[in-house]
Amino acid sequence: MAYPAVLAALVGVVAARSPYDLPVSEWNTLNATVGGRLARGVPIARDCYAQAGVNVTGPAPGLDCATVQSKYTTDTWRAGIYGARMPLQWETCQKTNQGCLLDPNDPKNATAFSSPRVCDQGSISPYYITVKTAADVTQGFAFSKRTGVPLSIKNTGHDFAGRSSAPGTLALYTNNIKYINYSATFVPDGCQQDGVPALTYGAGQDMESLFLYADSNNLTFIGGSSKTVGAAGGWVQGGGHSVLSNTYGLGADRALQFKVVTPDGRSRVANACQNQDLFWALRGGGGGTFGVVLEVSSQVIPNPVPTVSLRWQLVPNADNLKNLFTIFAQNSLRWSQEGWGGYLYPTASILANPRMNATAAAASLKPLTDFLKVVPDGAGGSAGSGAQAQWSQYDSFLPLLSSIVTGSATTKPQNIAIASRLIPQSVFSNQTALLNAMLQTLQVAGGSVAFYMTTPFSYQVPNTEQGKTSVSPAWRGAVWHALAFTGWDYAAGPDAAKAAYIKVNSAINPLRALTPGGGAYQNEADVYEPNAATSFWGS
Repeated sequence: MAYPAVLAALVGVVAARSPYDLPVSEWNTLNATVGGRLARGVPIARDCYAQAGVNVTGPAPGLDCATVQSKYTTDTWRAGIYGARMPLQWETCQKTNQGCLLDPNDPKNATAFSSPRVCDQGSISPYYITVKTAADVTQGFAFSKRTGVPLSIKNTGHDFAGRSSAPGTLALYTNNIKYINYSATFVPDGCQQDGVPALTYGAGQDMESLFLYADSNNLTFIGGSSKTVGAAGGWVQGGGHSVLSNTYGLGADRALQFKVVTPDGRSRVANACQNQDLFWALRGGGGGTFGVVLEVSSQVIPNPVPTVSLRWQLVPNADNLKNLFTIFAQNSLRWSQEGWGGYLYPTASILANPRMNATAAAASLKPLTDFLKVVPDGAGGSAGSGAQAQWSQYDSFLPLLSSIVTGSATTKPQNIAIASRLIPQSVFSNQTALLNAMLQTLQVAGGSVAFYMTTPFSYQVPNTEQGKTSVSPAWRGAVWHALAFTGWDYAAGPDAAKAAYIKVNSAINPLRALTPGGGAYQNEADVYEPNAATSFWGS
């Protein structure tokens, strides 16, 4: 029996039931069972609204309107609040446009929360357990099985697919499980093998905390470039790409062990020596799919990794973009082979290389820097007026991360629709077709595209690890993780949301057509992804 089928058999015992149908005594009993850590899930802007919908309770402690308004767009604050999400649409019911949002461009804009607007529960679970131990999760599963109230799992709230938001559920909130331990000779439980350097961390640890810990201990943790993403959640369980993945692999490649509670309520250790099928599934099968992960151990590099980096900005007129994309199409395969990783956008971009010195890096990127030196701004400016570029050398990963985050617009909460495609090496043999597809995607997406060089293209999977992750094989031969994205106004209705999802679906189609039978990254995927199972995990 396939593992997901086992889980379905374990939890599919009672028909789904609304949490509002249960008597208060049921919730009081659960609260006592989990040590008083059951709470009401409250939309974070509740205190700003004079009117609230049915079943919406009063403001949560510490979430007075002035505080929420002052911190509404701060990602580090949002990551630690149960009712907050970074993709704002997952705080709402997109079908009905019911929710409790503020204007992310001006949180004090009274139009957002004044009558006749009403604060509704949206997709925020009405109850959640602040998980501290495996026993809390076991009690949550038992409660769900007995009452029929479905479960959801939430950590930091970055899931673009909205898997941490589910209306009418009891949520298991893992953000408070925080600890980091380092072992220079980590051996997975039950294994007989040489130890390797590894960090073991709780489910609530975000990327920034792990980068800081690693930096202070002269280590390098391979993680994502959004500092508030939870490292043990959907990132690693969905694959987990990094600016250094080209050399050091995906997050799933580096995961050595998981401690997880499966839906039968049992605490399990999953690694290469026990529960191997579960270990395989957790290394790429999808966040929150096979159980509640409480702890991960990931292999680290036992020293700082220096990099040389080029960061640039471009005036994005039509001629400049066509010339820039031509350079991308002509050189990205070679750049990947030479160790480059990074984020290629039409405007602000960054590339970094852990394998080259400054002289070699300058020679490698010369086609790009030659273009940046002479490109005009398209408004009568002189040669070179259309771009700014800066070389940097970093002694460790942390300052590189700071440079990436400084140039990023993804830390602001917003409604966002995404579609993606993994672009394999074979496509680069026909650069004309690739360029045409890139420009078509750019046009349909209205300029909002990116080509992430965050795939494990040059990473050599050890012979003993072949086939031991569940990520799509398409990752291994991909040069780019290409994306199209778009947003819509926080106050727009369901039609605007649907139009945004359709737009990115259409925008990525030219790249899909170039890659029949290819892959896409499940964590940053089209909600209308055709043949989703094949795209995410291969045939």
